[in-house]
Amino acid sequence: MSNDPSKDPRRDSKDGSDHDSISERYETVIGLEVHVQLGTKTKLFCACENRFGAPPNTLTCPICSGHPGVLPVPNREALRFGILAALALECDIQGHCKFDRKHYYYPDLPKGYQISQFDLPFALGGGVRLRSGKTIALERIHLEEDAGKNIHAEGHSHVDLNRAGVPLIEIVGMPEIRSSEEAHDYLESLKRSMRYAGVSECDMEKGSLRCDANISLRKHGAPEFGTKVEVKNLNSFKKVVAALEYERRRQAACLDEGRAIHQETRLFDDQAQQTRIMRSKEEAMDYRFFPEPDIPPFEITAKDIDEIRPLLPERHWERKARLMEEAALNDYDSMVLTLEKETADYFEAAWKALGPGQEEAKLTANWVMTEVLRLSNEENVPLSKLPISPEDLAALCRLIQEGKASNQAGRKVFKHMVKTGEPPAKALEALGLAQISDPAELEPLVRAVLDKSQKAIKDYFKGKKKALDAMKGGVMRETRGRANPGLVNEILLRLLEDLRED
Repeated sequence: MSNDPSKDPRRDSKDGSDHDSISERYETVIGLEVHVQLGTKTKLFCACENRFGAPPNTLTCPICSGHPGVLPVPNREALRFGILAALALECDIQGHCKFDRKHYYYPDLPKGYQISQFDLPFALGGGVRLRSGKTIALERIHLEEDAGKNIHAEGHSHVDLNRAGVPLIEIVGMPEIRSSEEAHDYLESLKRSMRYAGVSECDMEKGSLRCDANISLRKHGAPEFGTKVEVKNLNSFKKVVAALEYERRRQAACLDEGRAIHQETRLFDDQAQQTRIMRSKEEAMDYRFFPEPDIPPFEITAKDIDEIRPLLPERHWERKARLMEEAALNDYDSMVLTLEKETADYFEAAWKALGPGQEEAKLTANWVMTEVLRLSNEENVPLSKLPISPEDLAALCRLIQEGKASNQAGRKVFKHMVKTGEPPAKALEALGLAQISDPAELEPLVRAVLDKSQKAIKDYFKGKKKALDAMKGGVMRETRGRANPGLVNEILLRLLEDLRED
């Protein structure tokens, strides 16, 4: 049998049978190590700007480019962001911690070592909550500086040190993830937690969130973990899932044939959609950690934590649960509205402006999830920069709630508001779409339609429900969609009963 699982006939089934058969034979064990760039204004140990997209090697100084004899000065804001992230993940903040030197050689690491944290990180424990309700425990979070970036193109290699020295937190998860789907859920939840806390953009395309995955297989019930393989170069959630699924199949094929899994580091080849070996890792690398001599150990006091804790907003899972309870939103709607803090803020501001009730919440949620998010995506602008404020949306929803505009008319008004900036009532008037909700005005129109609908009336009396819809449609056409549908239905039923009695 080939070593390439892509040629294994068991993986070709589209009904998921390959996935299920592996699950029957082996338990998948996954642990993720996630690096999150902190959104500070400056780097971790110098005053260079922390910014993405500048020309190569323009955001550097002797400290972050590793000149001999320079002294690092820790960025207090980076530690504050790190503590905020740890609080968001319910970690235990450590009172005593220090920086260490982690030695290895690579072209993008000009000092020959990375300032990180080894045995005394600033945060231990905590966890990441999945949508299923399961919590994946964390081992630790530590603070460290980023390396530069190697760029390989057209047969040449270049080094850009703009990223060198940018503050990172490394979030080390316990090996409690059991599928690629759970890994995706874990990363989504973790990203949301960091964005809610305001510590990072977590933009994988910009490298502000990066993930390494460790995966192994073992027989169900086995007390020991299998030999783990580390997969690097995972710069999107989709690649994380694809790499883990490939490794799962590859390792299962090896074990089925009685071959050993070798501890190694692999890269994910996006074009081939498979992992390939980067280096063997028979033993853990010796990074020769020792305490950073230029930065003394430091204390994080209870007072420090108490000053930072009020800055932590409501966590995304807490907000989702509250919206389900207070607004009576279902699981899906509350999930969509809390994917981003900005979306949840917009929704709650509009809901508050419309009214506190659950009907108002549902109406507002529908408009935010459809028209508002659609507009934001089409224009590629954040909700805060949309031409329609939460108060504008609430005013439009109020027109619909009061029967002054139909949902169809509301969508036209919404588009008009986007183009002109006019308030909803004025836009409704300008478009001539005000809904007819006066029974005295509607009843003659309904009678006129009934006079032309003798066949539909006979069909209705024969029990054909579609006949009522046909007559209702006639009224809507006569009024160009401006008639209040509920009132039209009420008048139709009353007049039809009068005809039945006659």
